[in-house]
Amino acid sequence: MKAAVLGSPIVHSLSPYLHRAAHRGMGLHDWHYEAIECDEAALPGLIAGLDGTWRGLSLTMPLKRAVLPLLDTVSELALQVGAANTVILSQDGRHGDNTDVYGIVEALAEAGVTAPRAATVLGGGATASSALAALRRLGLGEATLVVRDPGRVSITAEAAERLGVNLTVQSFDKLEAALEVDLVVSTLPSGAADDLAGTLERVPALFDVVYAPWPTRLAVAVAARGGTVVGGFPMLLHQAVRQVELMTGRADVPVEAMREAGKAEIVRRAAPAE
Repeated sequence: MKAAVLGSPIVHSLSPYLHRAAHRGMGLHDWHYEAIECDEAALPGLIAGLDGTWRGLSLTMPLKRAVLPLLDTVSELALQVGAANTVILSQDGRHGDNTDVYGIVEALAEAGVTAPRAATVLGGGATASSALAALRRLGLGEATLVVRDPGRVSITAEAAERLGVNLTVQSFDKLEAALEVDLVVSTLPSGAADDLAGTLERVPALFDVVYAPWPTRLAVAVAARGGTVVGGFPMLLHQAVRQVELMTGRADVPVEAMREAGKAEIVRRAAPAE
């Protein structure tokens, strides 16, 4: 059986290490998981060319939204979010789902963040939409979205409406006014939030989706002030756990083996070259 993670760039993806560890722990020695470089233009042809040995695809940027028109069925959650990071392949066709939301909820729960009273999300991409869905699952009916250009968030705003989240959109020059919250979720890419560390250092809890390099400057600043910090790796781990469940149809996924494999690869990459 075959599965893979698709995206561009894909060379640094941790997904192969997580999924392969799961397959080993589950005795699925006939499963093979790889990383495939694929952009939006190449995605339709790649999916069309998969044979019956394929069981699933993990999708990263920029494919989570682009894949939706290529699917036969899509879960209600993925439709609400407007993004699918998982494709299940079977005789019944191609089914899209979203496990990022599950990953965010589980990552926050591990850190004891289970009932935020108010939250602000930084960034307006597909991961921001998943973050809004996760906040909705945690009981929030409203949130603030902070982006560089408030005029270009229609897709995320539409997702918020489908999810039942009352969204307030602000630009970064008004960030301080959006920080009277107990949780900030940064969906910004690595390095993009570095200059915000001084502004955000006093927030009670931070979830930063970056997992490498870790800790980010933002995470260090919040932790130094005693805030709760959650990194991107726990989210990546738990969304992969749910993907393995969906792709294999089994619930006996070895979470800790996957965690150890992922952390080991992060440490290996961070080690200085000899």
